Amino acid sequence: MSTLIRGYEVVIGFETHTQLSTASKIFSGASTEFGALPNTQASAVDLALPGTLPVLNRGAVERAIRLGLAVNATIAPLSIFARKNYFYPDLPKGYQISQYEIPVVQGGVVPFMHKGELRKLNLTRAHLEEDAGKSVHEGHANMSGIDLNRAGTPLLEIVTEPDMRSSTEAVDYAKALHALVQWLDICDGNMQEGSFRCDANVSVRRPGQPFGTRREIKNLNSFRHLQQAIDYEINWQIDELEDGRAIIQATVLFDPDTGETRMMRTKEDAQDYRYFPDPDLPPLVISREWVEEVRGQMPELPGAMAERFQHADGLAPADAASMTQSLATARYYEAARDAGAPAKLAANWVMGELSRRLNSEDIEILDAPVDAALLAALIRRIQDGTISNNAARQVFDALWTREKGTAGNVDAVIDTLGLKQMNDSGELESIIDGVLAANQKSVDEFRAGKDKAFQALVGQAMKASKGKANPAQVNEMLKKKLA
Repeated sequence: MSTLIRGYEVVIGFETHTQLSTASKIFSGASTEFGALPNTQASAVDLALPGTLPVLNRGAVERAIRLGLAVNATIAPLSIFARKNYFYPDLPKGYQISQYEIPVVQGGVVPFMHKGELRKLNLTRAHLEEDAGKSVHEGHANMSGIDLNRAGTPLLEIVTEPDMRSSTEAVDYAKALHALVQWLDICDGNMQEGSFRCDANVSVRRPGQPFGTRREIKNLNSFRHLQQAIDYEINWQIDELEDGRAIIQATVLFDPDTGETRMMRTKEDAQDYRYFPDPDLPPLVISREWVEEVRGQMPELPGAMAERFQHADGLAPADAASMTQSLATARYYEAARDAGAPAKLAANWVMGELSRRLNSEDIEILDAPVDAALLAALIRRIQDGTISNNAARQVFDALWTREKGTAGNVDAVIDTLGLKQMNDSGELESIIDGVLAANQKSVDEFRAGKDKAFQALVGQAMKASKGKANPAQVNEMLKKKLA
């Protein structure tokens, strides 16, 4: 059921431009490497010099097939490239080569978690196209430059049905798609470099009414900006309608400095682009054998891996889903498990202390100072009784920050910080005898049936041992002495 905002239902659809991870462009041999000097990676084909002809990059097609298989879509046995005609300074040909009537990937479903529930978002299509260049508005006043390094970069535009109903749902979908394209190794997912750019089509309507007029928010390259932009746009459209003004279909940009969207141009419809089949490119034919060849090279998909973690490792469904939220997370978990950490404990630490640190410092799991083998060594020390859970968190923090020259050695950290758990039963018995003698009131309350008094005695014993006593041993010994 949709959540209403000020009495309106929100309708959101996505178009995501995913830059494919090929070394060369979609119709030329020019490099796609990021960060080169302006116009040093623009070939004669990219510049649309007379007499040049495009040649389709096989690797780009294979990456499109990979996505189609992952989302259970139809891979078109024959698809067509078209010319999308518009005039802009960073488009040398005066048209963009894209796919219109017959895209390479048709339909499909992207599963994602939203508010603890599994959702499935329907895709309309995913089609191959080339990127445009970039206008550079820097340097001399009232002057702009054109950098054509991106011109011809291969994109897979992934289009959803308008089935999302909130900004948080849209962000959860975008994160799931972002993780999937990286999992499939078809895109590096670098949003800062423009490898994964989201366009959000947003409209509002009264419940039960037809779809409202949509406005497209272009080129959102962070999840935080994505949510801010959609939220602002929703309230802007409602304000307009409440004031009696009609929404005009438009393309808008989000300004992160002001937190507002602003109109870039009125939105064109398909007929404005005058699509027609590109006469320089033959139809793209994808045989069943080619599809099966790509299928054979596919990695294990997140859903299948999560099921394996449930059945083979005994993880709960929610834990298995967390361990497969990205390929990097799954590999980290598997590496920790294979290094001797029990599966459930490894998952708990990945979801707990590790995620807390990653989120607080805004870094990726691949850059975590505590690698999987180190985490497994720490968990083994909890298992063999060397340290307590509380001490383990202190060790983890020390390993993360490389405190006191420990150089990433679990045992060295334990010794340096003096956190080794007390295993001498005679010493522990002496401590407990002292606690019982000093806390006669708690002893009497416990024997009178007050369970909280027992926990107070446990706390005193742990305090007296400076946290080094084994909590399970403390509980057992106290129960025997109080029996």
